[in-house]
Amino acid sequence: MEAEKLKILFVINPKSGTQSKTDWHSGITNYFKNFQHTIELFSITGKNDADSLKSKINGFNPDRVVAVGGDGTVAMVAQQLLRSKMAIGIIPAGSANGMAAELNIPTGIDAALNVVVNGEVRPGDAIQVNNKDICLHLSDLGINAQIVKYFEEGSLRGKLGYAKVLIKALVRKRQMNVVIQTKEEEIRREAFMVVLANASKYGTGALINPEGNLYDGVFEVVIVKKLALSEFVKMFFKFKRLDPKKVEIFHAKSVAIETSHRVHFQIDGQYKGRVNHLNAKILPSVLNFVLPRR
Repeated sequence: MEAEKLKILFVINPKSGTQSKTDWHSGITNYFKNFQHTIELFSITGKNDADSLKSKINGFNPDRVVAVGGDGTVAMVAQQLLRSKMAIGIIPAGSANGMAAELNIPTGIDAALNVVVNGEVRPGDAIQVNNKDICLHLSDLGINAQIVKYFEEGSLRGKLGYAKVLIKALVRKRQMNVVIQTKEEEIRREAFMVVLANASKYGTGALINPEGNLYDGVFEVVIVKKLALSEFVKMFFKFKRLDPKKVEIFHAKSVAIETSHRVHFQIDGQYKGRVNHLNAKILPSVLNFVLPRR
């Protein structure tokens, strides 16, 4: 039986990922030939995308808005849909598809489109950072954000490109003194990395937060206190969790973080520069995710 008639807006990032020859327009329109749903395809250009998308959403008033791209595209779409009745779907098309993996979205275009049309809608959380930015997935201070910076600046992609920047970052790694203030306590630690985790794993598949849950009304703060090349290889290439003796995890609804010096910072795979303080709080059930039916 066909699902209810839907109005669906597809937001396509033609520069996402390494599959530059994929014709998303044709794949999407071919899938819907035998359906009565109303669809619109909207390609972003890299110039005033947020404003253009907002106007498109207001004019079309869709039931579902689908990000066709990587985590950056998903984050941009999500920003427009906060506290909206419209649901966000994902077609994984980027070099990093962490949110799609977290939500168990299949990688094949027809299978992913089937989720968009027939999937269930479930309210999920987001983290607000510095009272403006939205983190759906994972943000961090320290060495991983440094790796993100090097990866963005480099020309080599894939695992080889990642391995190259990983070694570069490990050679240059520097420990930070960090103060984390919650409503209940003040935590002082020496760390190589502090993660604000709404989810469990990075787009590479690396498991950083086994307790990650997008629907529980809290996020986790993951403090990586000790770090070696072997640990990063285990996490990012073998998809195993870090040694629990070298990591500390606690739940929070809000935090304020201060570091001893300016450190690299990233949100959902987007490098944000160097910071020495930030605040973050959970926004419970502010997005409606389209998920595979349980």
